[in-house]
This record gives sequence, C-alpha cells and structure tokens, in this order.
Amino acid sequence: MRFPTVEPHTEQRAPTVHPLEQRDDTSSASAKLAVFQYAAVAIFLFLVSGFWELQIKSPEIYNERAERNRIKSLPIVAPRGKILDRDGRVIVDNHSTWSLILSRENLKPEHIREIADGLHLDYDDLTSKLNHYKGRPKYEPIIIKEELTPADLAFVESHRDSETFPEMELIESQRRLYPDNGILAHVIGYTGEISESELDNPDYAKYNQGQIIGKTGIEKEYNDILMGVDGERQSVVDNLGKEREVLGIKPAVPGKNLQLTIDLDLQVVAELALQGKRGSVVALNPKNGEVLAMASRPSFDPNKFAVRIKSSDWKELTDDPGNPLLARAIQAQFAPGSTFKPIVGLAGLETGSITEDTEFHCPGGATFYGHYYKCWGVHGAVSLHRGIVQSCDVYFYNVGNKTGIENIAFYAHQAGLGAKTGIDLPNEASGTVPSEEWKLRNFRQKWFAGETISVSIGQGALTVTPLQLARAIGGLAVGGVWHTPHLLLSGTKTEKPHEWALNPDNVKRIVSGMYGVVNEGGTGVRAKLPGIDVCGKTGSAQVASYKYEAAHKDLKDNTWFVEYAPCYDPEIVIAVLWENSGLHGQFAAPIARDVMVAYFDKKKRLAEEALQKQNPANSLAAAMMPPAAPAPPPMPRQEPTSPR
Repeated sequence: MRFPTVEPHTEQRAPTVHPLEQRDDTSSASAKLAVFQYAAVAIFLFLVSGFWELQIKSPEIYNERAERNRIKSLPIVAPRGKILDRDGRVIVDNHSTWSLILSRENLKPEHIREIADGLHLDYDDLTSKLNHYKGRPKYEPIIIKEELTPADLAFVESHRDSETFPEMELIESQRRLYPDNGILAHVIGYTGEISESELDNPDYAKYNQGQIIGKTGIEKEYNDILMGVDGERQSVVDNLGKEREVLGIKPAVPGKNLQLTIDLDLQVVAELALQGKRGSVVALNPKNGEVLAMASRPSFDPNKFAVRIKSSDWKELTDDPGNPLLARAIQAQFAPGSTFKPIVGLAGLETGSITEDTEFHCPGGATFYGHYYKCWGVHGAVSLHRGIVQSCDVYFYNVGNKTGIENIAFYAHQAGLGAKTGIDLPNEASGTVPSEEWKLRNFRQKWFAGETISVSIGQGALTVTPLQLARAIGGLAVGGVWHTPHLLLSGTKTEKPHEWALNPDNVKRIVSGMYGVVNEGGTGVRAKLPGIDVCGKTGSAQVASYKYEAAHKDLKDNTWFVEYAPCYDPEIVIAVLWENSGLHGQFAAPIARDVMVAYFDKKKRLAEEALQKQNPANSLAAAMMPPAAPAPPPMPRQEPTSPR
C-alpha cells in the first residue's frame, strides 16, 4: 500500500518594495488630489461669480435679454411731415407701403440666399448689409427691402405662414411722394437711408443705423422738423417666433409739416420756361428775402431716391453731361456779364469817380494798357443813362478804370457778391469777387490794372450764382437793403438785413437806366409789360475765347437777364441764367417776362377775389354785364437794338 506523496510546504512571501518607490506613489496621489481640489474651487468661484453677475450686479440686463426671447418688438415708422407751398398746397406728400425686416434672433444663414432670390435682391448686397449689423444687438431688426411689390408680398406671406422663414417680418411704412418731372427737385432734395460715413460723423450721432433721413435740400436742412418719432409694437412669441399675443402698441409721432415761401404757380412757369435748356430761374421778394420760385434745369426725379436708388439710375445721373444733380440756382458760378454793370455804375457814382453826365466816346472799342478791348457796337458819346440802356462796353471800361478794382469790389461785397447769401439750403456756393487782396492771397501775385477792365463788364475772375445776382440787384433797387433769402415761410429766425447807406439820388439814376433797358428801346425790350414798370439788365458772358468756343459748342456764351418790378417800389426780382446758349441777353428776357406775368396776373386775380368777398354785389353785377371783347393778340417781340 502506497501512500500519496506529500510535497513539503513552502511559505509565499510578498515581493520586497524599495522605500523610495513607496514614497513616489504617495506623492503622486496627493498631487492628483490637490489638482482636483483646486479645479473644484475654481469651478465653484466661477459659478459664484456668474451668479453675482446675473443676480446682483446686472440683473436688469439679463432679465431684458431673457424677456426678449419671448417678447418681440417691431418698429412703427413715423411719417415725415409734408412740405407745402406758400398757399398751403402740398408739394411733398407720403404714401403707405410695406417694408420687410429680418429678425436676426431667428435668422438662419442658409436662408439668406433663398430670401434674396425670392425678393429679387442681390445676394452680395444683402450679406454685406447683414455684416454691417454684426456689432449691433441681435434684437435690432434690419430693413432689407422697402416698397414691396405685390409679388414680394406674396412671397413673404406664403413662406412666413408656413414658418419656412420665421426671420421675415412685414412692417407698414410711409414713403415720400415727390412732384413729377423733377419740379423743385433741387430745392426739396430727397431722403435716403443713413450711410456708414454719416454714422461716423458727430453731427449724426443721434441717428441709428437704418433710419431714413434727409440727404439734400430742404429735406436735409429741416430734417429734425420733418422727421417724426418712431413707435413700437410689442407682442409675445413662441420658441418658433410666431406671435401669440399683442402686449401693446406705442403709436408713432408724425413729423411736422413745413410751409415754404415758394409759389407753385410761379414755380411751374419757371420750370416750363427752362424746359430743354441748361440754366436757372430765381424769383424773390427783395423786401423780405422770400424765395418765390427757384428752378434749375436739367433736373432729376427724387422719387428714385425715396427708397434706394438703383445703381443704373445713379450712373445715368452722374454720367449725364448736363449735370442734373447740380443745383444751379445756388451752385452754378459764372461771370455775370453786363448784368454787373449797374453795380459798377453805382460804385462810380458813390465814390465820385463819375457823375451822371460824365461822357466817354465809343468808337467801337478802346485801348487800355496796351490792349485793345472791343465793344459790341459804335455808340458815340455815352453818359450813364445811355451807357446802361445800350450796355456800352467802352463806357464801362472807362468807368471801371476810373473807379478802380478796390472800389468796385467794395460795392460788390456790399451787394452780397463773393459770399454765400445764407439761404436755408445746404451746399451753397460763394462765387468770387476779385480784388488786389484776393489775387495776392490766392495766387501770390499783384493785381494788374488791365484786369480791372474785364471786371468792369462782368468778366474776368468775377463769378456769381443766380441767387446772388437776384439778391444783389433787388437790394440795390430798394435803396441798399439786402435781406437774407429764405425758403421757410414762418417760424424761421429773422435775420437782420445787411444795409449800406446809398445816396438815394444815385440809386434813382441806376434804376432809371435799368428802366430804359426795358422801356426805351434798350437791350431788354422783350421783358416789357403793358401797365407795369419793369426794370432790367441783359448780359452775356464768355466762358472761353471765341476761337476755342468755335471748336467746343458746349462752351458758348452764357446768357443772363435780371429784372424787377415795379421799378421804384419793387415787389419781385427775377434772375435768369441760360447756360451756353450762344445767344445774347435779349433772349433770356422772355423767360423772366413769363414769370413776371404770372406774378402780376395772380396778384390781380387775388385782389379781384378779395373785392368780391367784401361786396358780393360786385360779383352779381359782373355776371350781368355783357361779355368783354376778346383780348388783342400778344404783342410781337421786338428785336432789340443791342445784343448785350
């Protein structure tokens, strides 16, 4: 019998660990624990600081953001004030339309192209506009298209109802409605969305991106009056942006209406008289500075600017050689030609350089300082009255030479030339009155006596605007009182007129000469009106040498005419500029005459209506009278004896 073999028992021993290795393991565990503890403390502090910011430091900001997640605000655009003429007739009105805004809180980038295609917008322009708003709060909506067409409205309604594009919202707005055919376009101006450059200008700090403001003309000058205060519509929306409840509506405050000094009857006549021409007509009351008409042609359609002008339309305007954006009444600066002679004559009388009887001989030209200067005709012995009536250049060459450039410049400045008139329109030009000091300052050269000869007949470096010329001659006619022209009928700050103590006898001598221009066979007989004493002065001015002009038809002479009536108590003064007509001043006279006729015809009609209201019996008696004989045909326009 064998017994199982029993293996001897052996004891299992743990491996031996070096003391240094045991210490490293302990340190590693402690480090991990410390990192965890620090991280936990950091997270705790972060949460505490966030709680402090949210609940204690700025709770109103975050409450507002949270509230906006469920309350949607849409602007209610305030209509701009209407612009009226002096009789209360509407010149500029508003009309209701729809605009589309994008809510950036719900905007999805993948929708942008589809929205652009559906609304016929340029994709790049739309993305560029959205990029401009990146730095703005997301709750501010963006108007992406105005004046929506029926097709646009159908697209918006179909997609918005199906909640395909929850970022689209319709708002009702008021847009400008300007007169047709560019009437008063340069005076009224136009509106447009505020630009980036304007937002950077401190003068526009009170406006916000996307607002519609006045850009030019009256719209810009009186923007704060015309512009109202936008309202707001608040509603509760769900997480998809769909409206659930209207919380409240803050109505918009419309802008205030603006009444101008412009008389639409005169304005339309002036515009029609300039049709097909390049030039300007200005009519104002010399006794108070009220502008009755101000036309510039060619013109433009401000309705194209009322929303956002198309790039093609803008290019057409800027490429037009007629420069239709130029407000010629206040910006066209040209030599006034012979219309400046009354001021030269007045300077000669006031300084004692001449008397009304001083005579100069005109053989058809004269030599001064080695240069021969032509006259348009041969006039023989000429004194002041005949010199003005016949517009004799030789006579005024001599007057200017005796009077001197400094005296001429002094009285020209007194009449308001060489400086802005101060009319309530932006971007007015100042014109130029040359003098010794002017030439030294601008060209670092001395004045030559021969230069005075050209200035004496309204040429040389002398330039004026049509408005300046009307104001200058009007102020002279009323005895040396020059009012600041203005377009706002009431509520404007009344400025003290500029006055200079002119010798009344000298003024009468100049007025007498201008009466002869129209009524004594002078150069302005085409402006003559039966029963009304009209004074005037023709003018034509070179813009280039005759040799150069022959090769450049667009540089033909400019034609001027200025008139006022009645001569010794003027109520209206009219200045006409006809650019590059190549004609003489006589041909501008009928343009002014048409406006003058409209003024006095209206004055007569209003007087008759007032009389009938005072005594209705007059109306009955007039109705019972037999019809009057037909009016005689209009007088044929006489050919003047002088081309000047």
